[in-house]
Formats: sequence, structure tokens, C-alpha cells
Amino acid sequence: MTARTIQTAVFDLVVVGATGDLARRKLLPALFQRDRAGQIPEGARILGAARADLDDGAWRAQAAEALQAWAPDAARDPEAAARFLGRLTYRQVDLESGAGWDALAALLRQPGSQARAVYLAVAPHLYADAARQAAEAGVLSPGARLVVEKPFGSDLAGARALNAELLARVEERRLYRIDHYLGKETVQNLMALRFANALFEPVWNARHIDHVQITVAESVGVEGRGGYYDRAGAMRDMVQNHLLQLLCLTAMEPPYRFEADAVRDEKLKVLRALRPADPEADAARGQYAAGPAGPGYLEDAALDASSTATFVALRAHVDNWRWNGTPFYLRTGKRLRGRLSEIVVQFREAPHAIFPAAAGPQRPDALRIRLQPDEGIRLEMTIKDPGPGGMRLAPASLDMTFADRLEAQGLGMPDAYERLMMDVIRGDQTLFMRGDEVEAAWAWVDPILAAWEDMEPPEPYDVGSSGPEGALRLIHADGRRWREIAA
Repeated sequence: MTARTIQTAVFDLVVVGATGDLARRKLLPALFQRDRAGQIPEGARILGAARADLDDGAWRAQAAEALQAWAPDAARDPEAAARFLGRLTYRQVDLESGAGWDALAALLRQPGSQARAVYLAVAPHLYADAARQAAEAGVLSPGARLVVEKPFGSDLAGARALNAELLARVEERRLYRIDHYLGKETVQNLMALRFANALFEPVWNARHIDHVQITVAESVGVEGRGGYYDRAGAMRDMVQNHLLQLLCLTAMEPPYRFEADAVRDEKLKVLRALRPADPEADAARGQYAAGPAGPGYLEDAALDASSTATFVALRAHVDNWRWNGTPFYLRTGKRLRGRLSEIVVQFREAPHAIFPAAAGPQRPDALRIRLQPDEGIRLEMTIKDPGPGGMRLAPASLDMTFADRLEAQGLGMPDAYERLMMDVIRGDQTLFMRGDEVEAAWAWVDPILAAWEDMEPPEPYDVGSSGPEGALRLIHADGRRWREIAA
């Protein structure tokens, strides 16, 4: 396996909110890694815009600190770091007053005729105003691409309103709604696994698959995001975007071609085929509580009381021919036993057991697609235990990961933002959500959230556990068990 780097065209990237946490932790380190790999050409510029009164040198100094903290390769390659920092230019822009945009637009006009992208690394409630101001000043020029982070709205009505606001400034084909989970190498390999191999497609259906589990578990709490998180909760923060997107990629039909709208058309069909969930029978929610293992959500978020769910488990059904009768179990939560993001496709048992009971249990096969940590894909199977002691069955894994090979070449697993930001520059929307996808996801989630308003508050669960008892009851009622979240 050989990693290939294809240089992009010369571009201008405007990062609005350049001094914020997202830019420091993710965007600047990702851009540096792409520059270090040779993917960013000479003449490309990265222009920062924020409210802080800085000059180019001051922002470069902040960026250098960010690279030291979040991109270890910068210390090992000072020449690459210096080259990257030389690409950075800063202009002060105040979204509240609208001041500063003209100076930024004048700077962008100097070289002219370059590919341009505007990345709104600001609070979601500022997206509409920032896009309007950028468009009016000519920063978001005809042909420029606009990138926005999640959350995209807080409900269906909000998502529709935001779509309308942004589409008044930029066409859908130039609007990039980013979900960093879709940029992970293992997620993309799920599509390669399914659609580049004839092995799995004949068994990728309800006849052969018993159920699918999608888990995004976090061991950390809200980490200073209490103000945002208490308005969002686990459903808005994780399920509506990340988990439903993973469900779509697992359940979708093969697109006629691997291109943006063909892929997104198939994902949209999955969302529209989701059976409306029963908020009582198909869902469980919880909130981590203070105990010996650490403070609870109320302490972390500095609140006296809250009914916000920090854990959600759902049973989803895709009502189409491929998946009729095969449930999808989704769960996500904070302050759980470990950090884990994975999709597990659990196949049905062999139709007939020919081996004697003394040979040991014959477990059904499972395909484990792990996003983090230790990204990779494993097929869990049953084999004969080696040795002359007769027929003894034993579990074994067929490892289909490529991380070890990358490490052997001196390469690390690229961060999702590295791929996604280069896709923006290339104009490839395949891994970005379309407006109708976002709205379809909210249309499924909204009734659950509305019903929860009139139901009992979230069930408490212990810090360091696997979540509330309600999540266990949800899956045990079907005679199944959650996969273990390892510490």
C-alpha cells in the first residue's frame, strides 16, 4: 500500500473565526499536515479573520503555538512549519459591527482569479450573518465555496430557515456542510469495502444480517461546553448528524457512480425510509451523575438542574426491502467506560450446526468497523483451534486495517479535517451533507425530542459505566446484547 499525494490548484482559504478553538485545534494543524505532505501549492494563501486586534505576525505566533500543541510533526520539521506559517495572513473583522470586511476583500483581490473557500469557524448562530456580510463585501464571491460546521440548526424549522438564509448567498453546489466523521479513513473504507468487492454485497441484507450496532462513546464530559451542550444534548450533538450519517453509509444502496449527488441521493433514501420511532419503546436516555468516579453533568456544566440527556440509545428500522426486519441500534454518551466509535454488522448464525457441543460454541460472524481509537476493519469469525487435539472451535479475527502499513512507511493516520478541507478546495462534495439530507434527519429526530419534553427526565447513570439501565433493557427486549465498551 502506497500513500499518494495529489497537489491541489492554487487557492485562497478564508477562515472566519481564525483565533477560535476549532481553528487552533483542527483547521490549522490539518492544513499544516497537508502542506507538509506537499498537497498545498506555492501561491496558496490562508487568510484568517476574527475580532481580535492582531497583525500577521501575532496571528502567526498564535498559529505556531497551535501547531506545537496539536501537530507534533511541526517540531520535527521546522522548515515545513516555517513555510506553512508564511502562508498565513490576518485581517481584523467584527461580525457584530460588520467592520473589516472591505480590507479583507481588498486583500483577496490582489492576486485574483484563484479558487476561493470561506470557512465559518464561528458559533452556529452567527452563520447567517457571517455569510451575508461576506457576500455583501465580495469575500464570498461568485464561485467561492462556503463551509459551515455542525450543528446545522437545532430542529427541522431551524434547519430549513438556515438553509434558506445560506442558499440566498451561495448555491447548494458551493455549500459544504461538514461532518468530520465522514472524513475518517475507516468510514470511507466502509464504502470501498462494500462497493469495490463482490464478497459482501450478496450478504449485505436482512436475510444474512441479524442487526447493526453503531456506537459513539466518550470517556470525557462536557469539557467547558456546558452552555452549548445543555441546549443541544446527545441527540442534537451526535445522533442527528454523526450517528445517522453512519447509519446511512451502512444501509444505503450502491450509487450508480461514486460522485457527490449519486452518493447523497442514496443516503437521503435511507433517511426517508426510517420508520418513525416510538419515544418510549425505541429509545432510552440518561444523564451521568456524580459519584466516586467523578463529578456529574450538573457539576461539569455548572447547573443547578437540567433535563438534558448526555446519553441516548435508539432502535431504528429502515423500512425497505434490503433491511426489513433488521434493527439498527444506535447509542452515544459522555463519561462512559471508554472512548469508542464503531459500527458492528452482526451476521446471523449458521443455519445448521454440524459440530458436536464438545467442540465449543460456534459464534455468528461480525464485521467490526472501528473509527476510533485504532481505526480499522476486522471480520470476526470462527475457526478450528490449531493443534492435534481434535475439533475445537475458537474465535479469530481477519484484520483488514491498513494503519500498520502506513506506520511502516513512516506515515500516520490523517485527521478527518485534512481530507475534508482538501475536498473543499477540490470542489468534491461527496463527504458533505446536502440540505435535504439535513432536513430529513431532523424530520426523524424532532418527534422524539418533542415527546421527551413531556416524559420523565433522563435516567441517571454512573460515570465510567456503559450507560443507563434503560439502554440495556431496550436491546435485551429483543434478545440481543450491546457490544462491550472497553475501558
